[in-house]
Amino acid sequence: MESQPHPLWGVHEVATYLGVPVATLYQWRHRAYGPRGRRVGRYIRYDPDDVRRWFNDRSETVT
Repeated sequence: MESQPHPLWGVHEVATYLGVPVATLYQWRHRAYGPRGRRVGRYIRYDPDDVRRWFNDRSETVT
């Protein structure tokens, strides 16, 4: 049996997860940086798995 698909995230959920302002997500999107988002009508939606993968792939660490 297939599992239920998880809901997509909007910009507010992604901003909360990453701890950044929503405006930062829009700036990143304009600069082709950040997690991949897709347009659904006039909204931008993110797959939570893509957001987590993008975050985990960042090689920068804070010490």
